[in-house]
Formats: sequence, structure tokens, C-alpha cells
Amino acid sequence: MYHILWLASTHARSCLLIGLAAGLLLLSVAARFVPWLPHMVAILLTVTALRIGHRAAMGAVGDLRWGLGSVLALQMAVPLILLGVLSLAGWGDTPAALAIVLTSAAPAITGSVNLALLLHLDAGRMMQILVLGTAAFPLTVLPVLALLPQAGPAAQVIWAALNLLLIIVLATGLGFILRERLFPVPSEGQIKALDGLSVLAFSIIVVGLMAALTPALLRDPWAVAKWAVLAFAISYLLQMFTLLALRRSPLRAVAGPLAIGAGNRNIAIFLVALPGDVLAPLMVFIGCWQLPMYLTPMLLPRLYRWALQDD
Repeated sequence: MYHILWLASTHARSCLLIGLAAGLLLLSVAARFVPWLPHMVAILLTVTALRIGHRAAMGAVGDLRWGLGSVLALQMAVPLILLGVLSLAGWGDTPAALAIVLTSAAPAITGSVNLALLLHLDAGRMMQILVLGTAAFPLTVLPVLALLPQAGPAAQVIWAALNLLLIIVLATGLGFILRERLFPVPSEGQIKALDGLSVLAFSIIVVGLMAALTPALLRDPWAVAKWAVLAFAISYLLQMFTLLALRRSPLRAVAGPLAIGAGNRNIAIFLVALPGDVLAPLMVFIGCWQLPMYLTPMLLPRLYRWALQDD
């Protein structure tokens, strides 16, 4: 098992591609994963907390000078601005608007640390953004859901946020306890194995997240193509704009991790917070959303090298 985890860590890009391919080709397996997606999201949070450890988390909470402001900007200001623009344009209650706003309101994906490592960025800073974003999410998402027409009445929004907060606390708390009990001072080999475990969990969950994609592709390929274009546009434009905005700013040192966090959001976290009927129109988009995220290490390394190179 240890050897398998090491292989997964060493060949992380291949694991991501295998996960994407399995989600597209293994229809029956993907369909069986769907009822378990909320549980898999919680497990992924636990695995991430196990990899990070409570000491790194406390370090992230302690470094609030840039981190908290960045999280508030990415997870609250950006979705509220986008919702305002879409509402003014008359598109506020469309499925596309729901996809755009929920995506931009979500925290960074739990595999963002792996993406940072694959792009040779500061994984420690990426961990800080991930921890702060996930911890603050129940608070930052509340005004977004309150103004989103599709989210439902205020009581439902508050209950969803509280439900999500409870799941985050329980899942991450379990991960921190396991880390303290099993790996209080992990060796380099153990860290590599934990990285491999994170990669495997990240690669497995995508199979279920893409379950709706292949049937929709066979039924209406043009609709899937439009959702895919929207997914790539959201992810890569957010990454590009974040890099351009920060590359010459005082936050240049964290521009790369912040860009990863901006364009690779954990929209699946809403599966444990919002009713199924709210997210039902977005299941194809959620499948398409995995494509730009999992392909980021293959398609965007030149953008990151160009934006972060020394002048």
C-alpha cells in the first residue's frame, strides 16, 4: 500500500488523467458513485486535513495579514460582483448564472496543494489559502446565497451554511486527530505517502462528479460543449486575471497560489449544503468543471512561468 501511495504521488498528473478518463468511460461505476458524493466530499476534507495537519492550519489562521483579505475578495467580493453584473444584464436567475456564482463563491479544491506542487508553486502558501478559505466558507457564502434567487428562502440558506460548517468541522477535526495520533512528526517518506493518498482521493471523486457528463454528451453534445466552454472560461480567466492583478503587487510572492485558488474551486462542496433540486440543473456543468481543473497542470504552466518570471 505504501508503494502504491508513493507511485500516486510521483505520477500525480497521470492519476488525474486516469480519473478523468474513468469518469467519462466507466458509466456504471460513475453512476454508483453519485449517491456517495456528499460522503466522498467529507472524506476528501478529512484526507486533506490529515495531509495538512493542525499545526499548518494554525499557522494559516495566524497569518491573516494577506490571507483573510484574499479569501474575502475571492469567495465573497468576486461572486457578489459577478451576481450584480449578471442580474443587471437580466441573467441572474439562469442556470449559467447559478454556475458562475456558486463556482466563484466556493473555496479552493482540496487538491489545490497537489496542483501547486505540479506547477512548482509554494505548496505551503497554497495550504494556507485552502485552510483559510475552507474555514471561512460558511461565513463568506452566506451573503452570496442570501442574494442568489435559486438558493431558496433565508431559513434554508442559514440551515445549509450551518450544515456545511458542521461537516467541515467534523471532517477536518477527524483529519487533524488522525494526523496527531498517526504522524505527529512525519518523515519525508510519510509526507510523500500522504501526498499520494490525497492524489488518489482527488482522482477517485472525479469519477462520480463526471457521472452526468457522458450520458449528456451522448444525448446533447452541443449543450455539453457550451457548459464545457463556460467551465474553461471561468477557471482560466480567474487564474489569468489573478496573476495579472498580483504579479506586480505586494502580493507577488503568493500570486501563484492565489491564482490556483481563484480558478480551481470546490463547487462539489455545495453537494453537502444545498438541496438536490437546486443543483440538479448544474450536474453536467459540475462534470465539465473537472476538465479545466484537472488539466491546469498540463495546459497552464507557461502562463504561470510567464506571469511569475523575474523581470
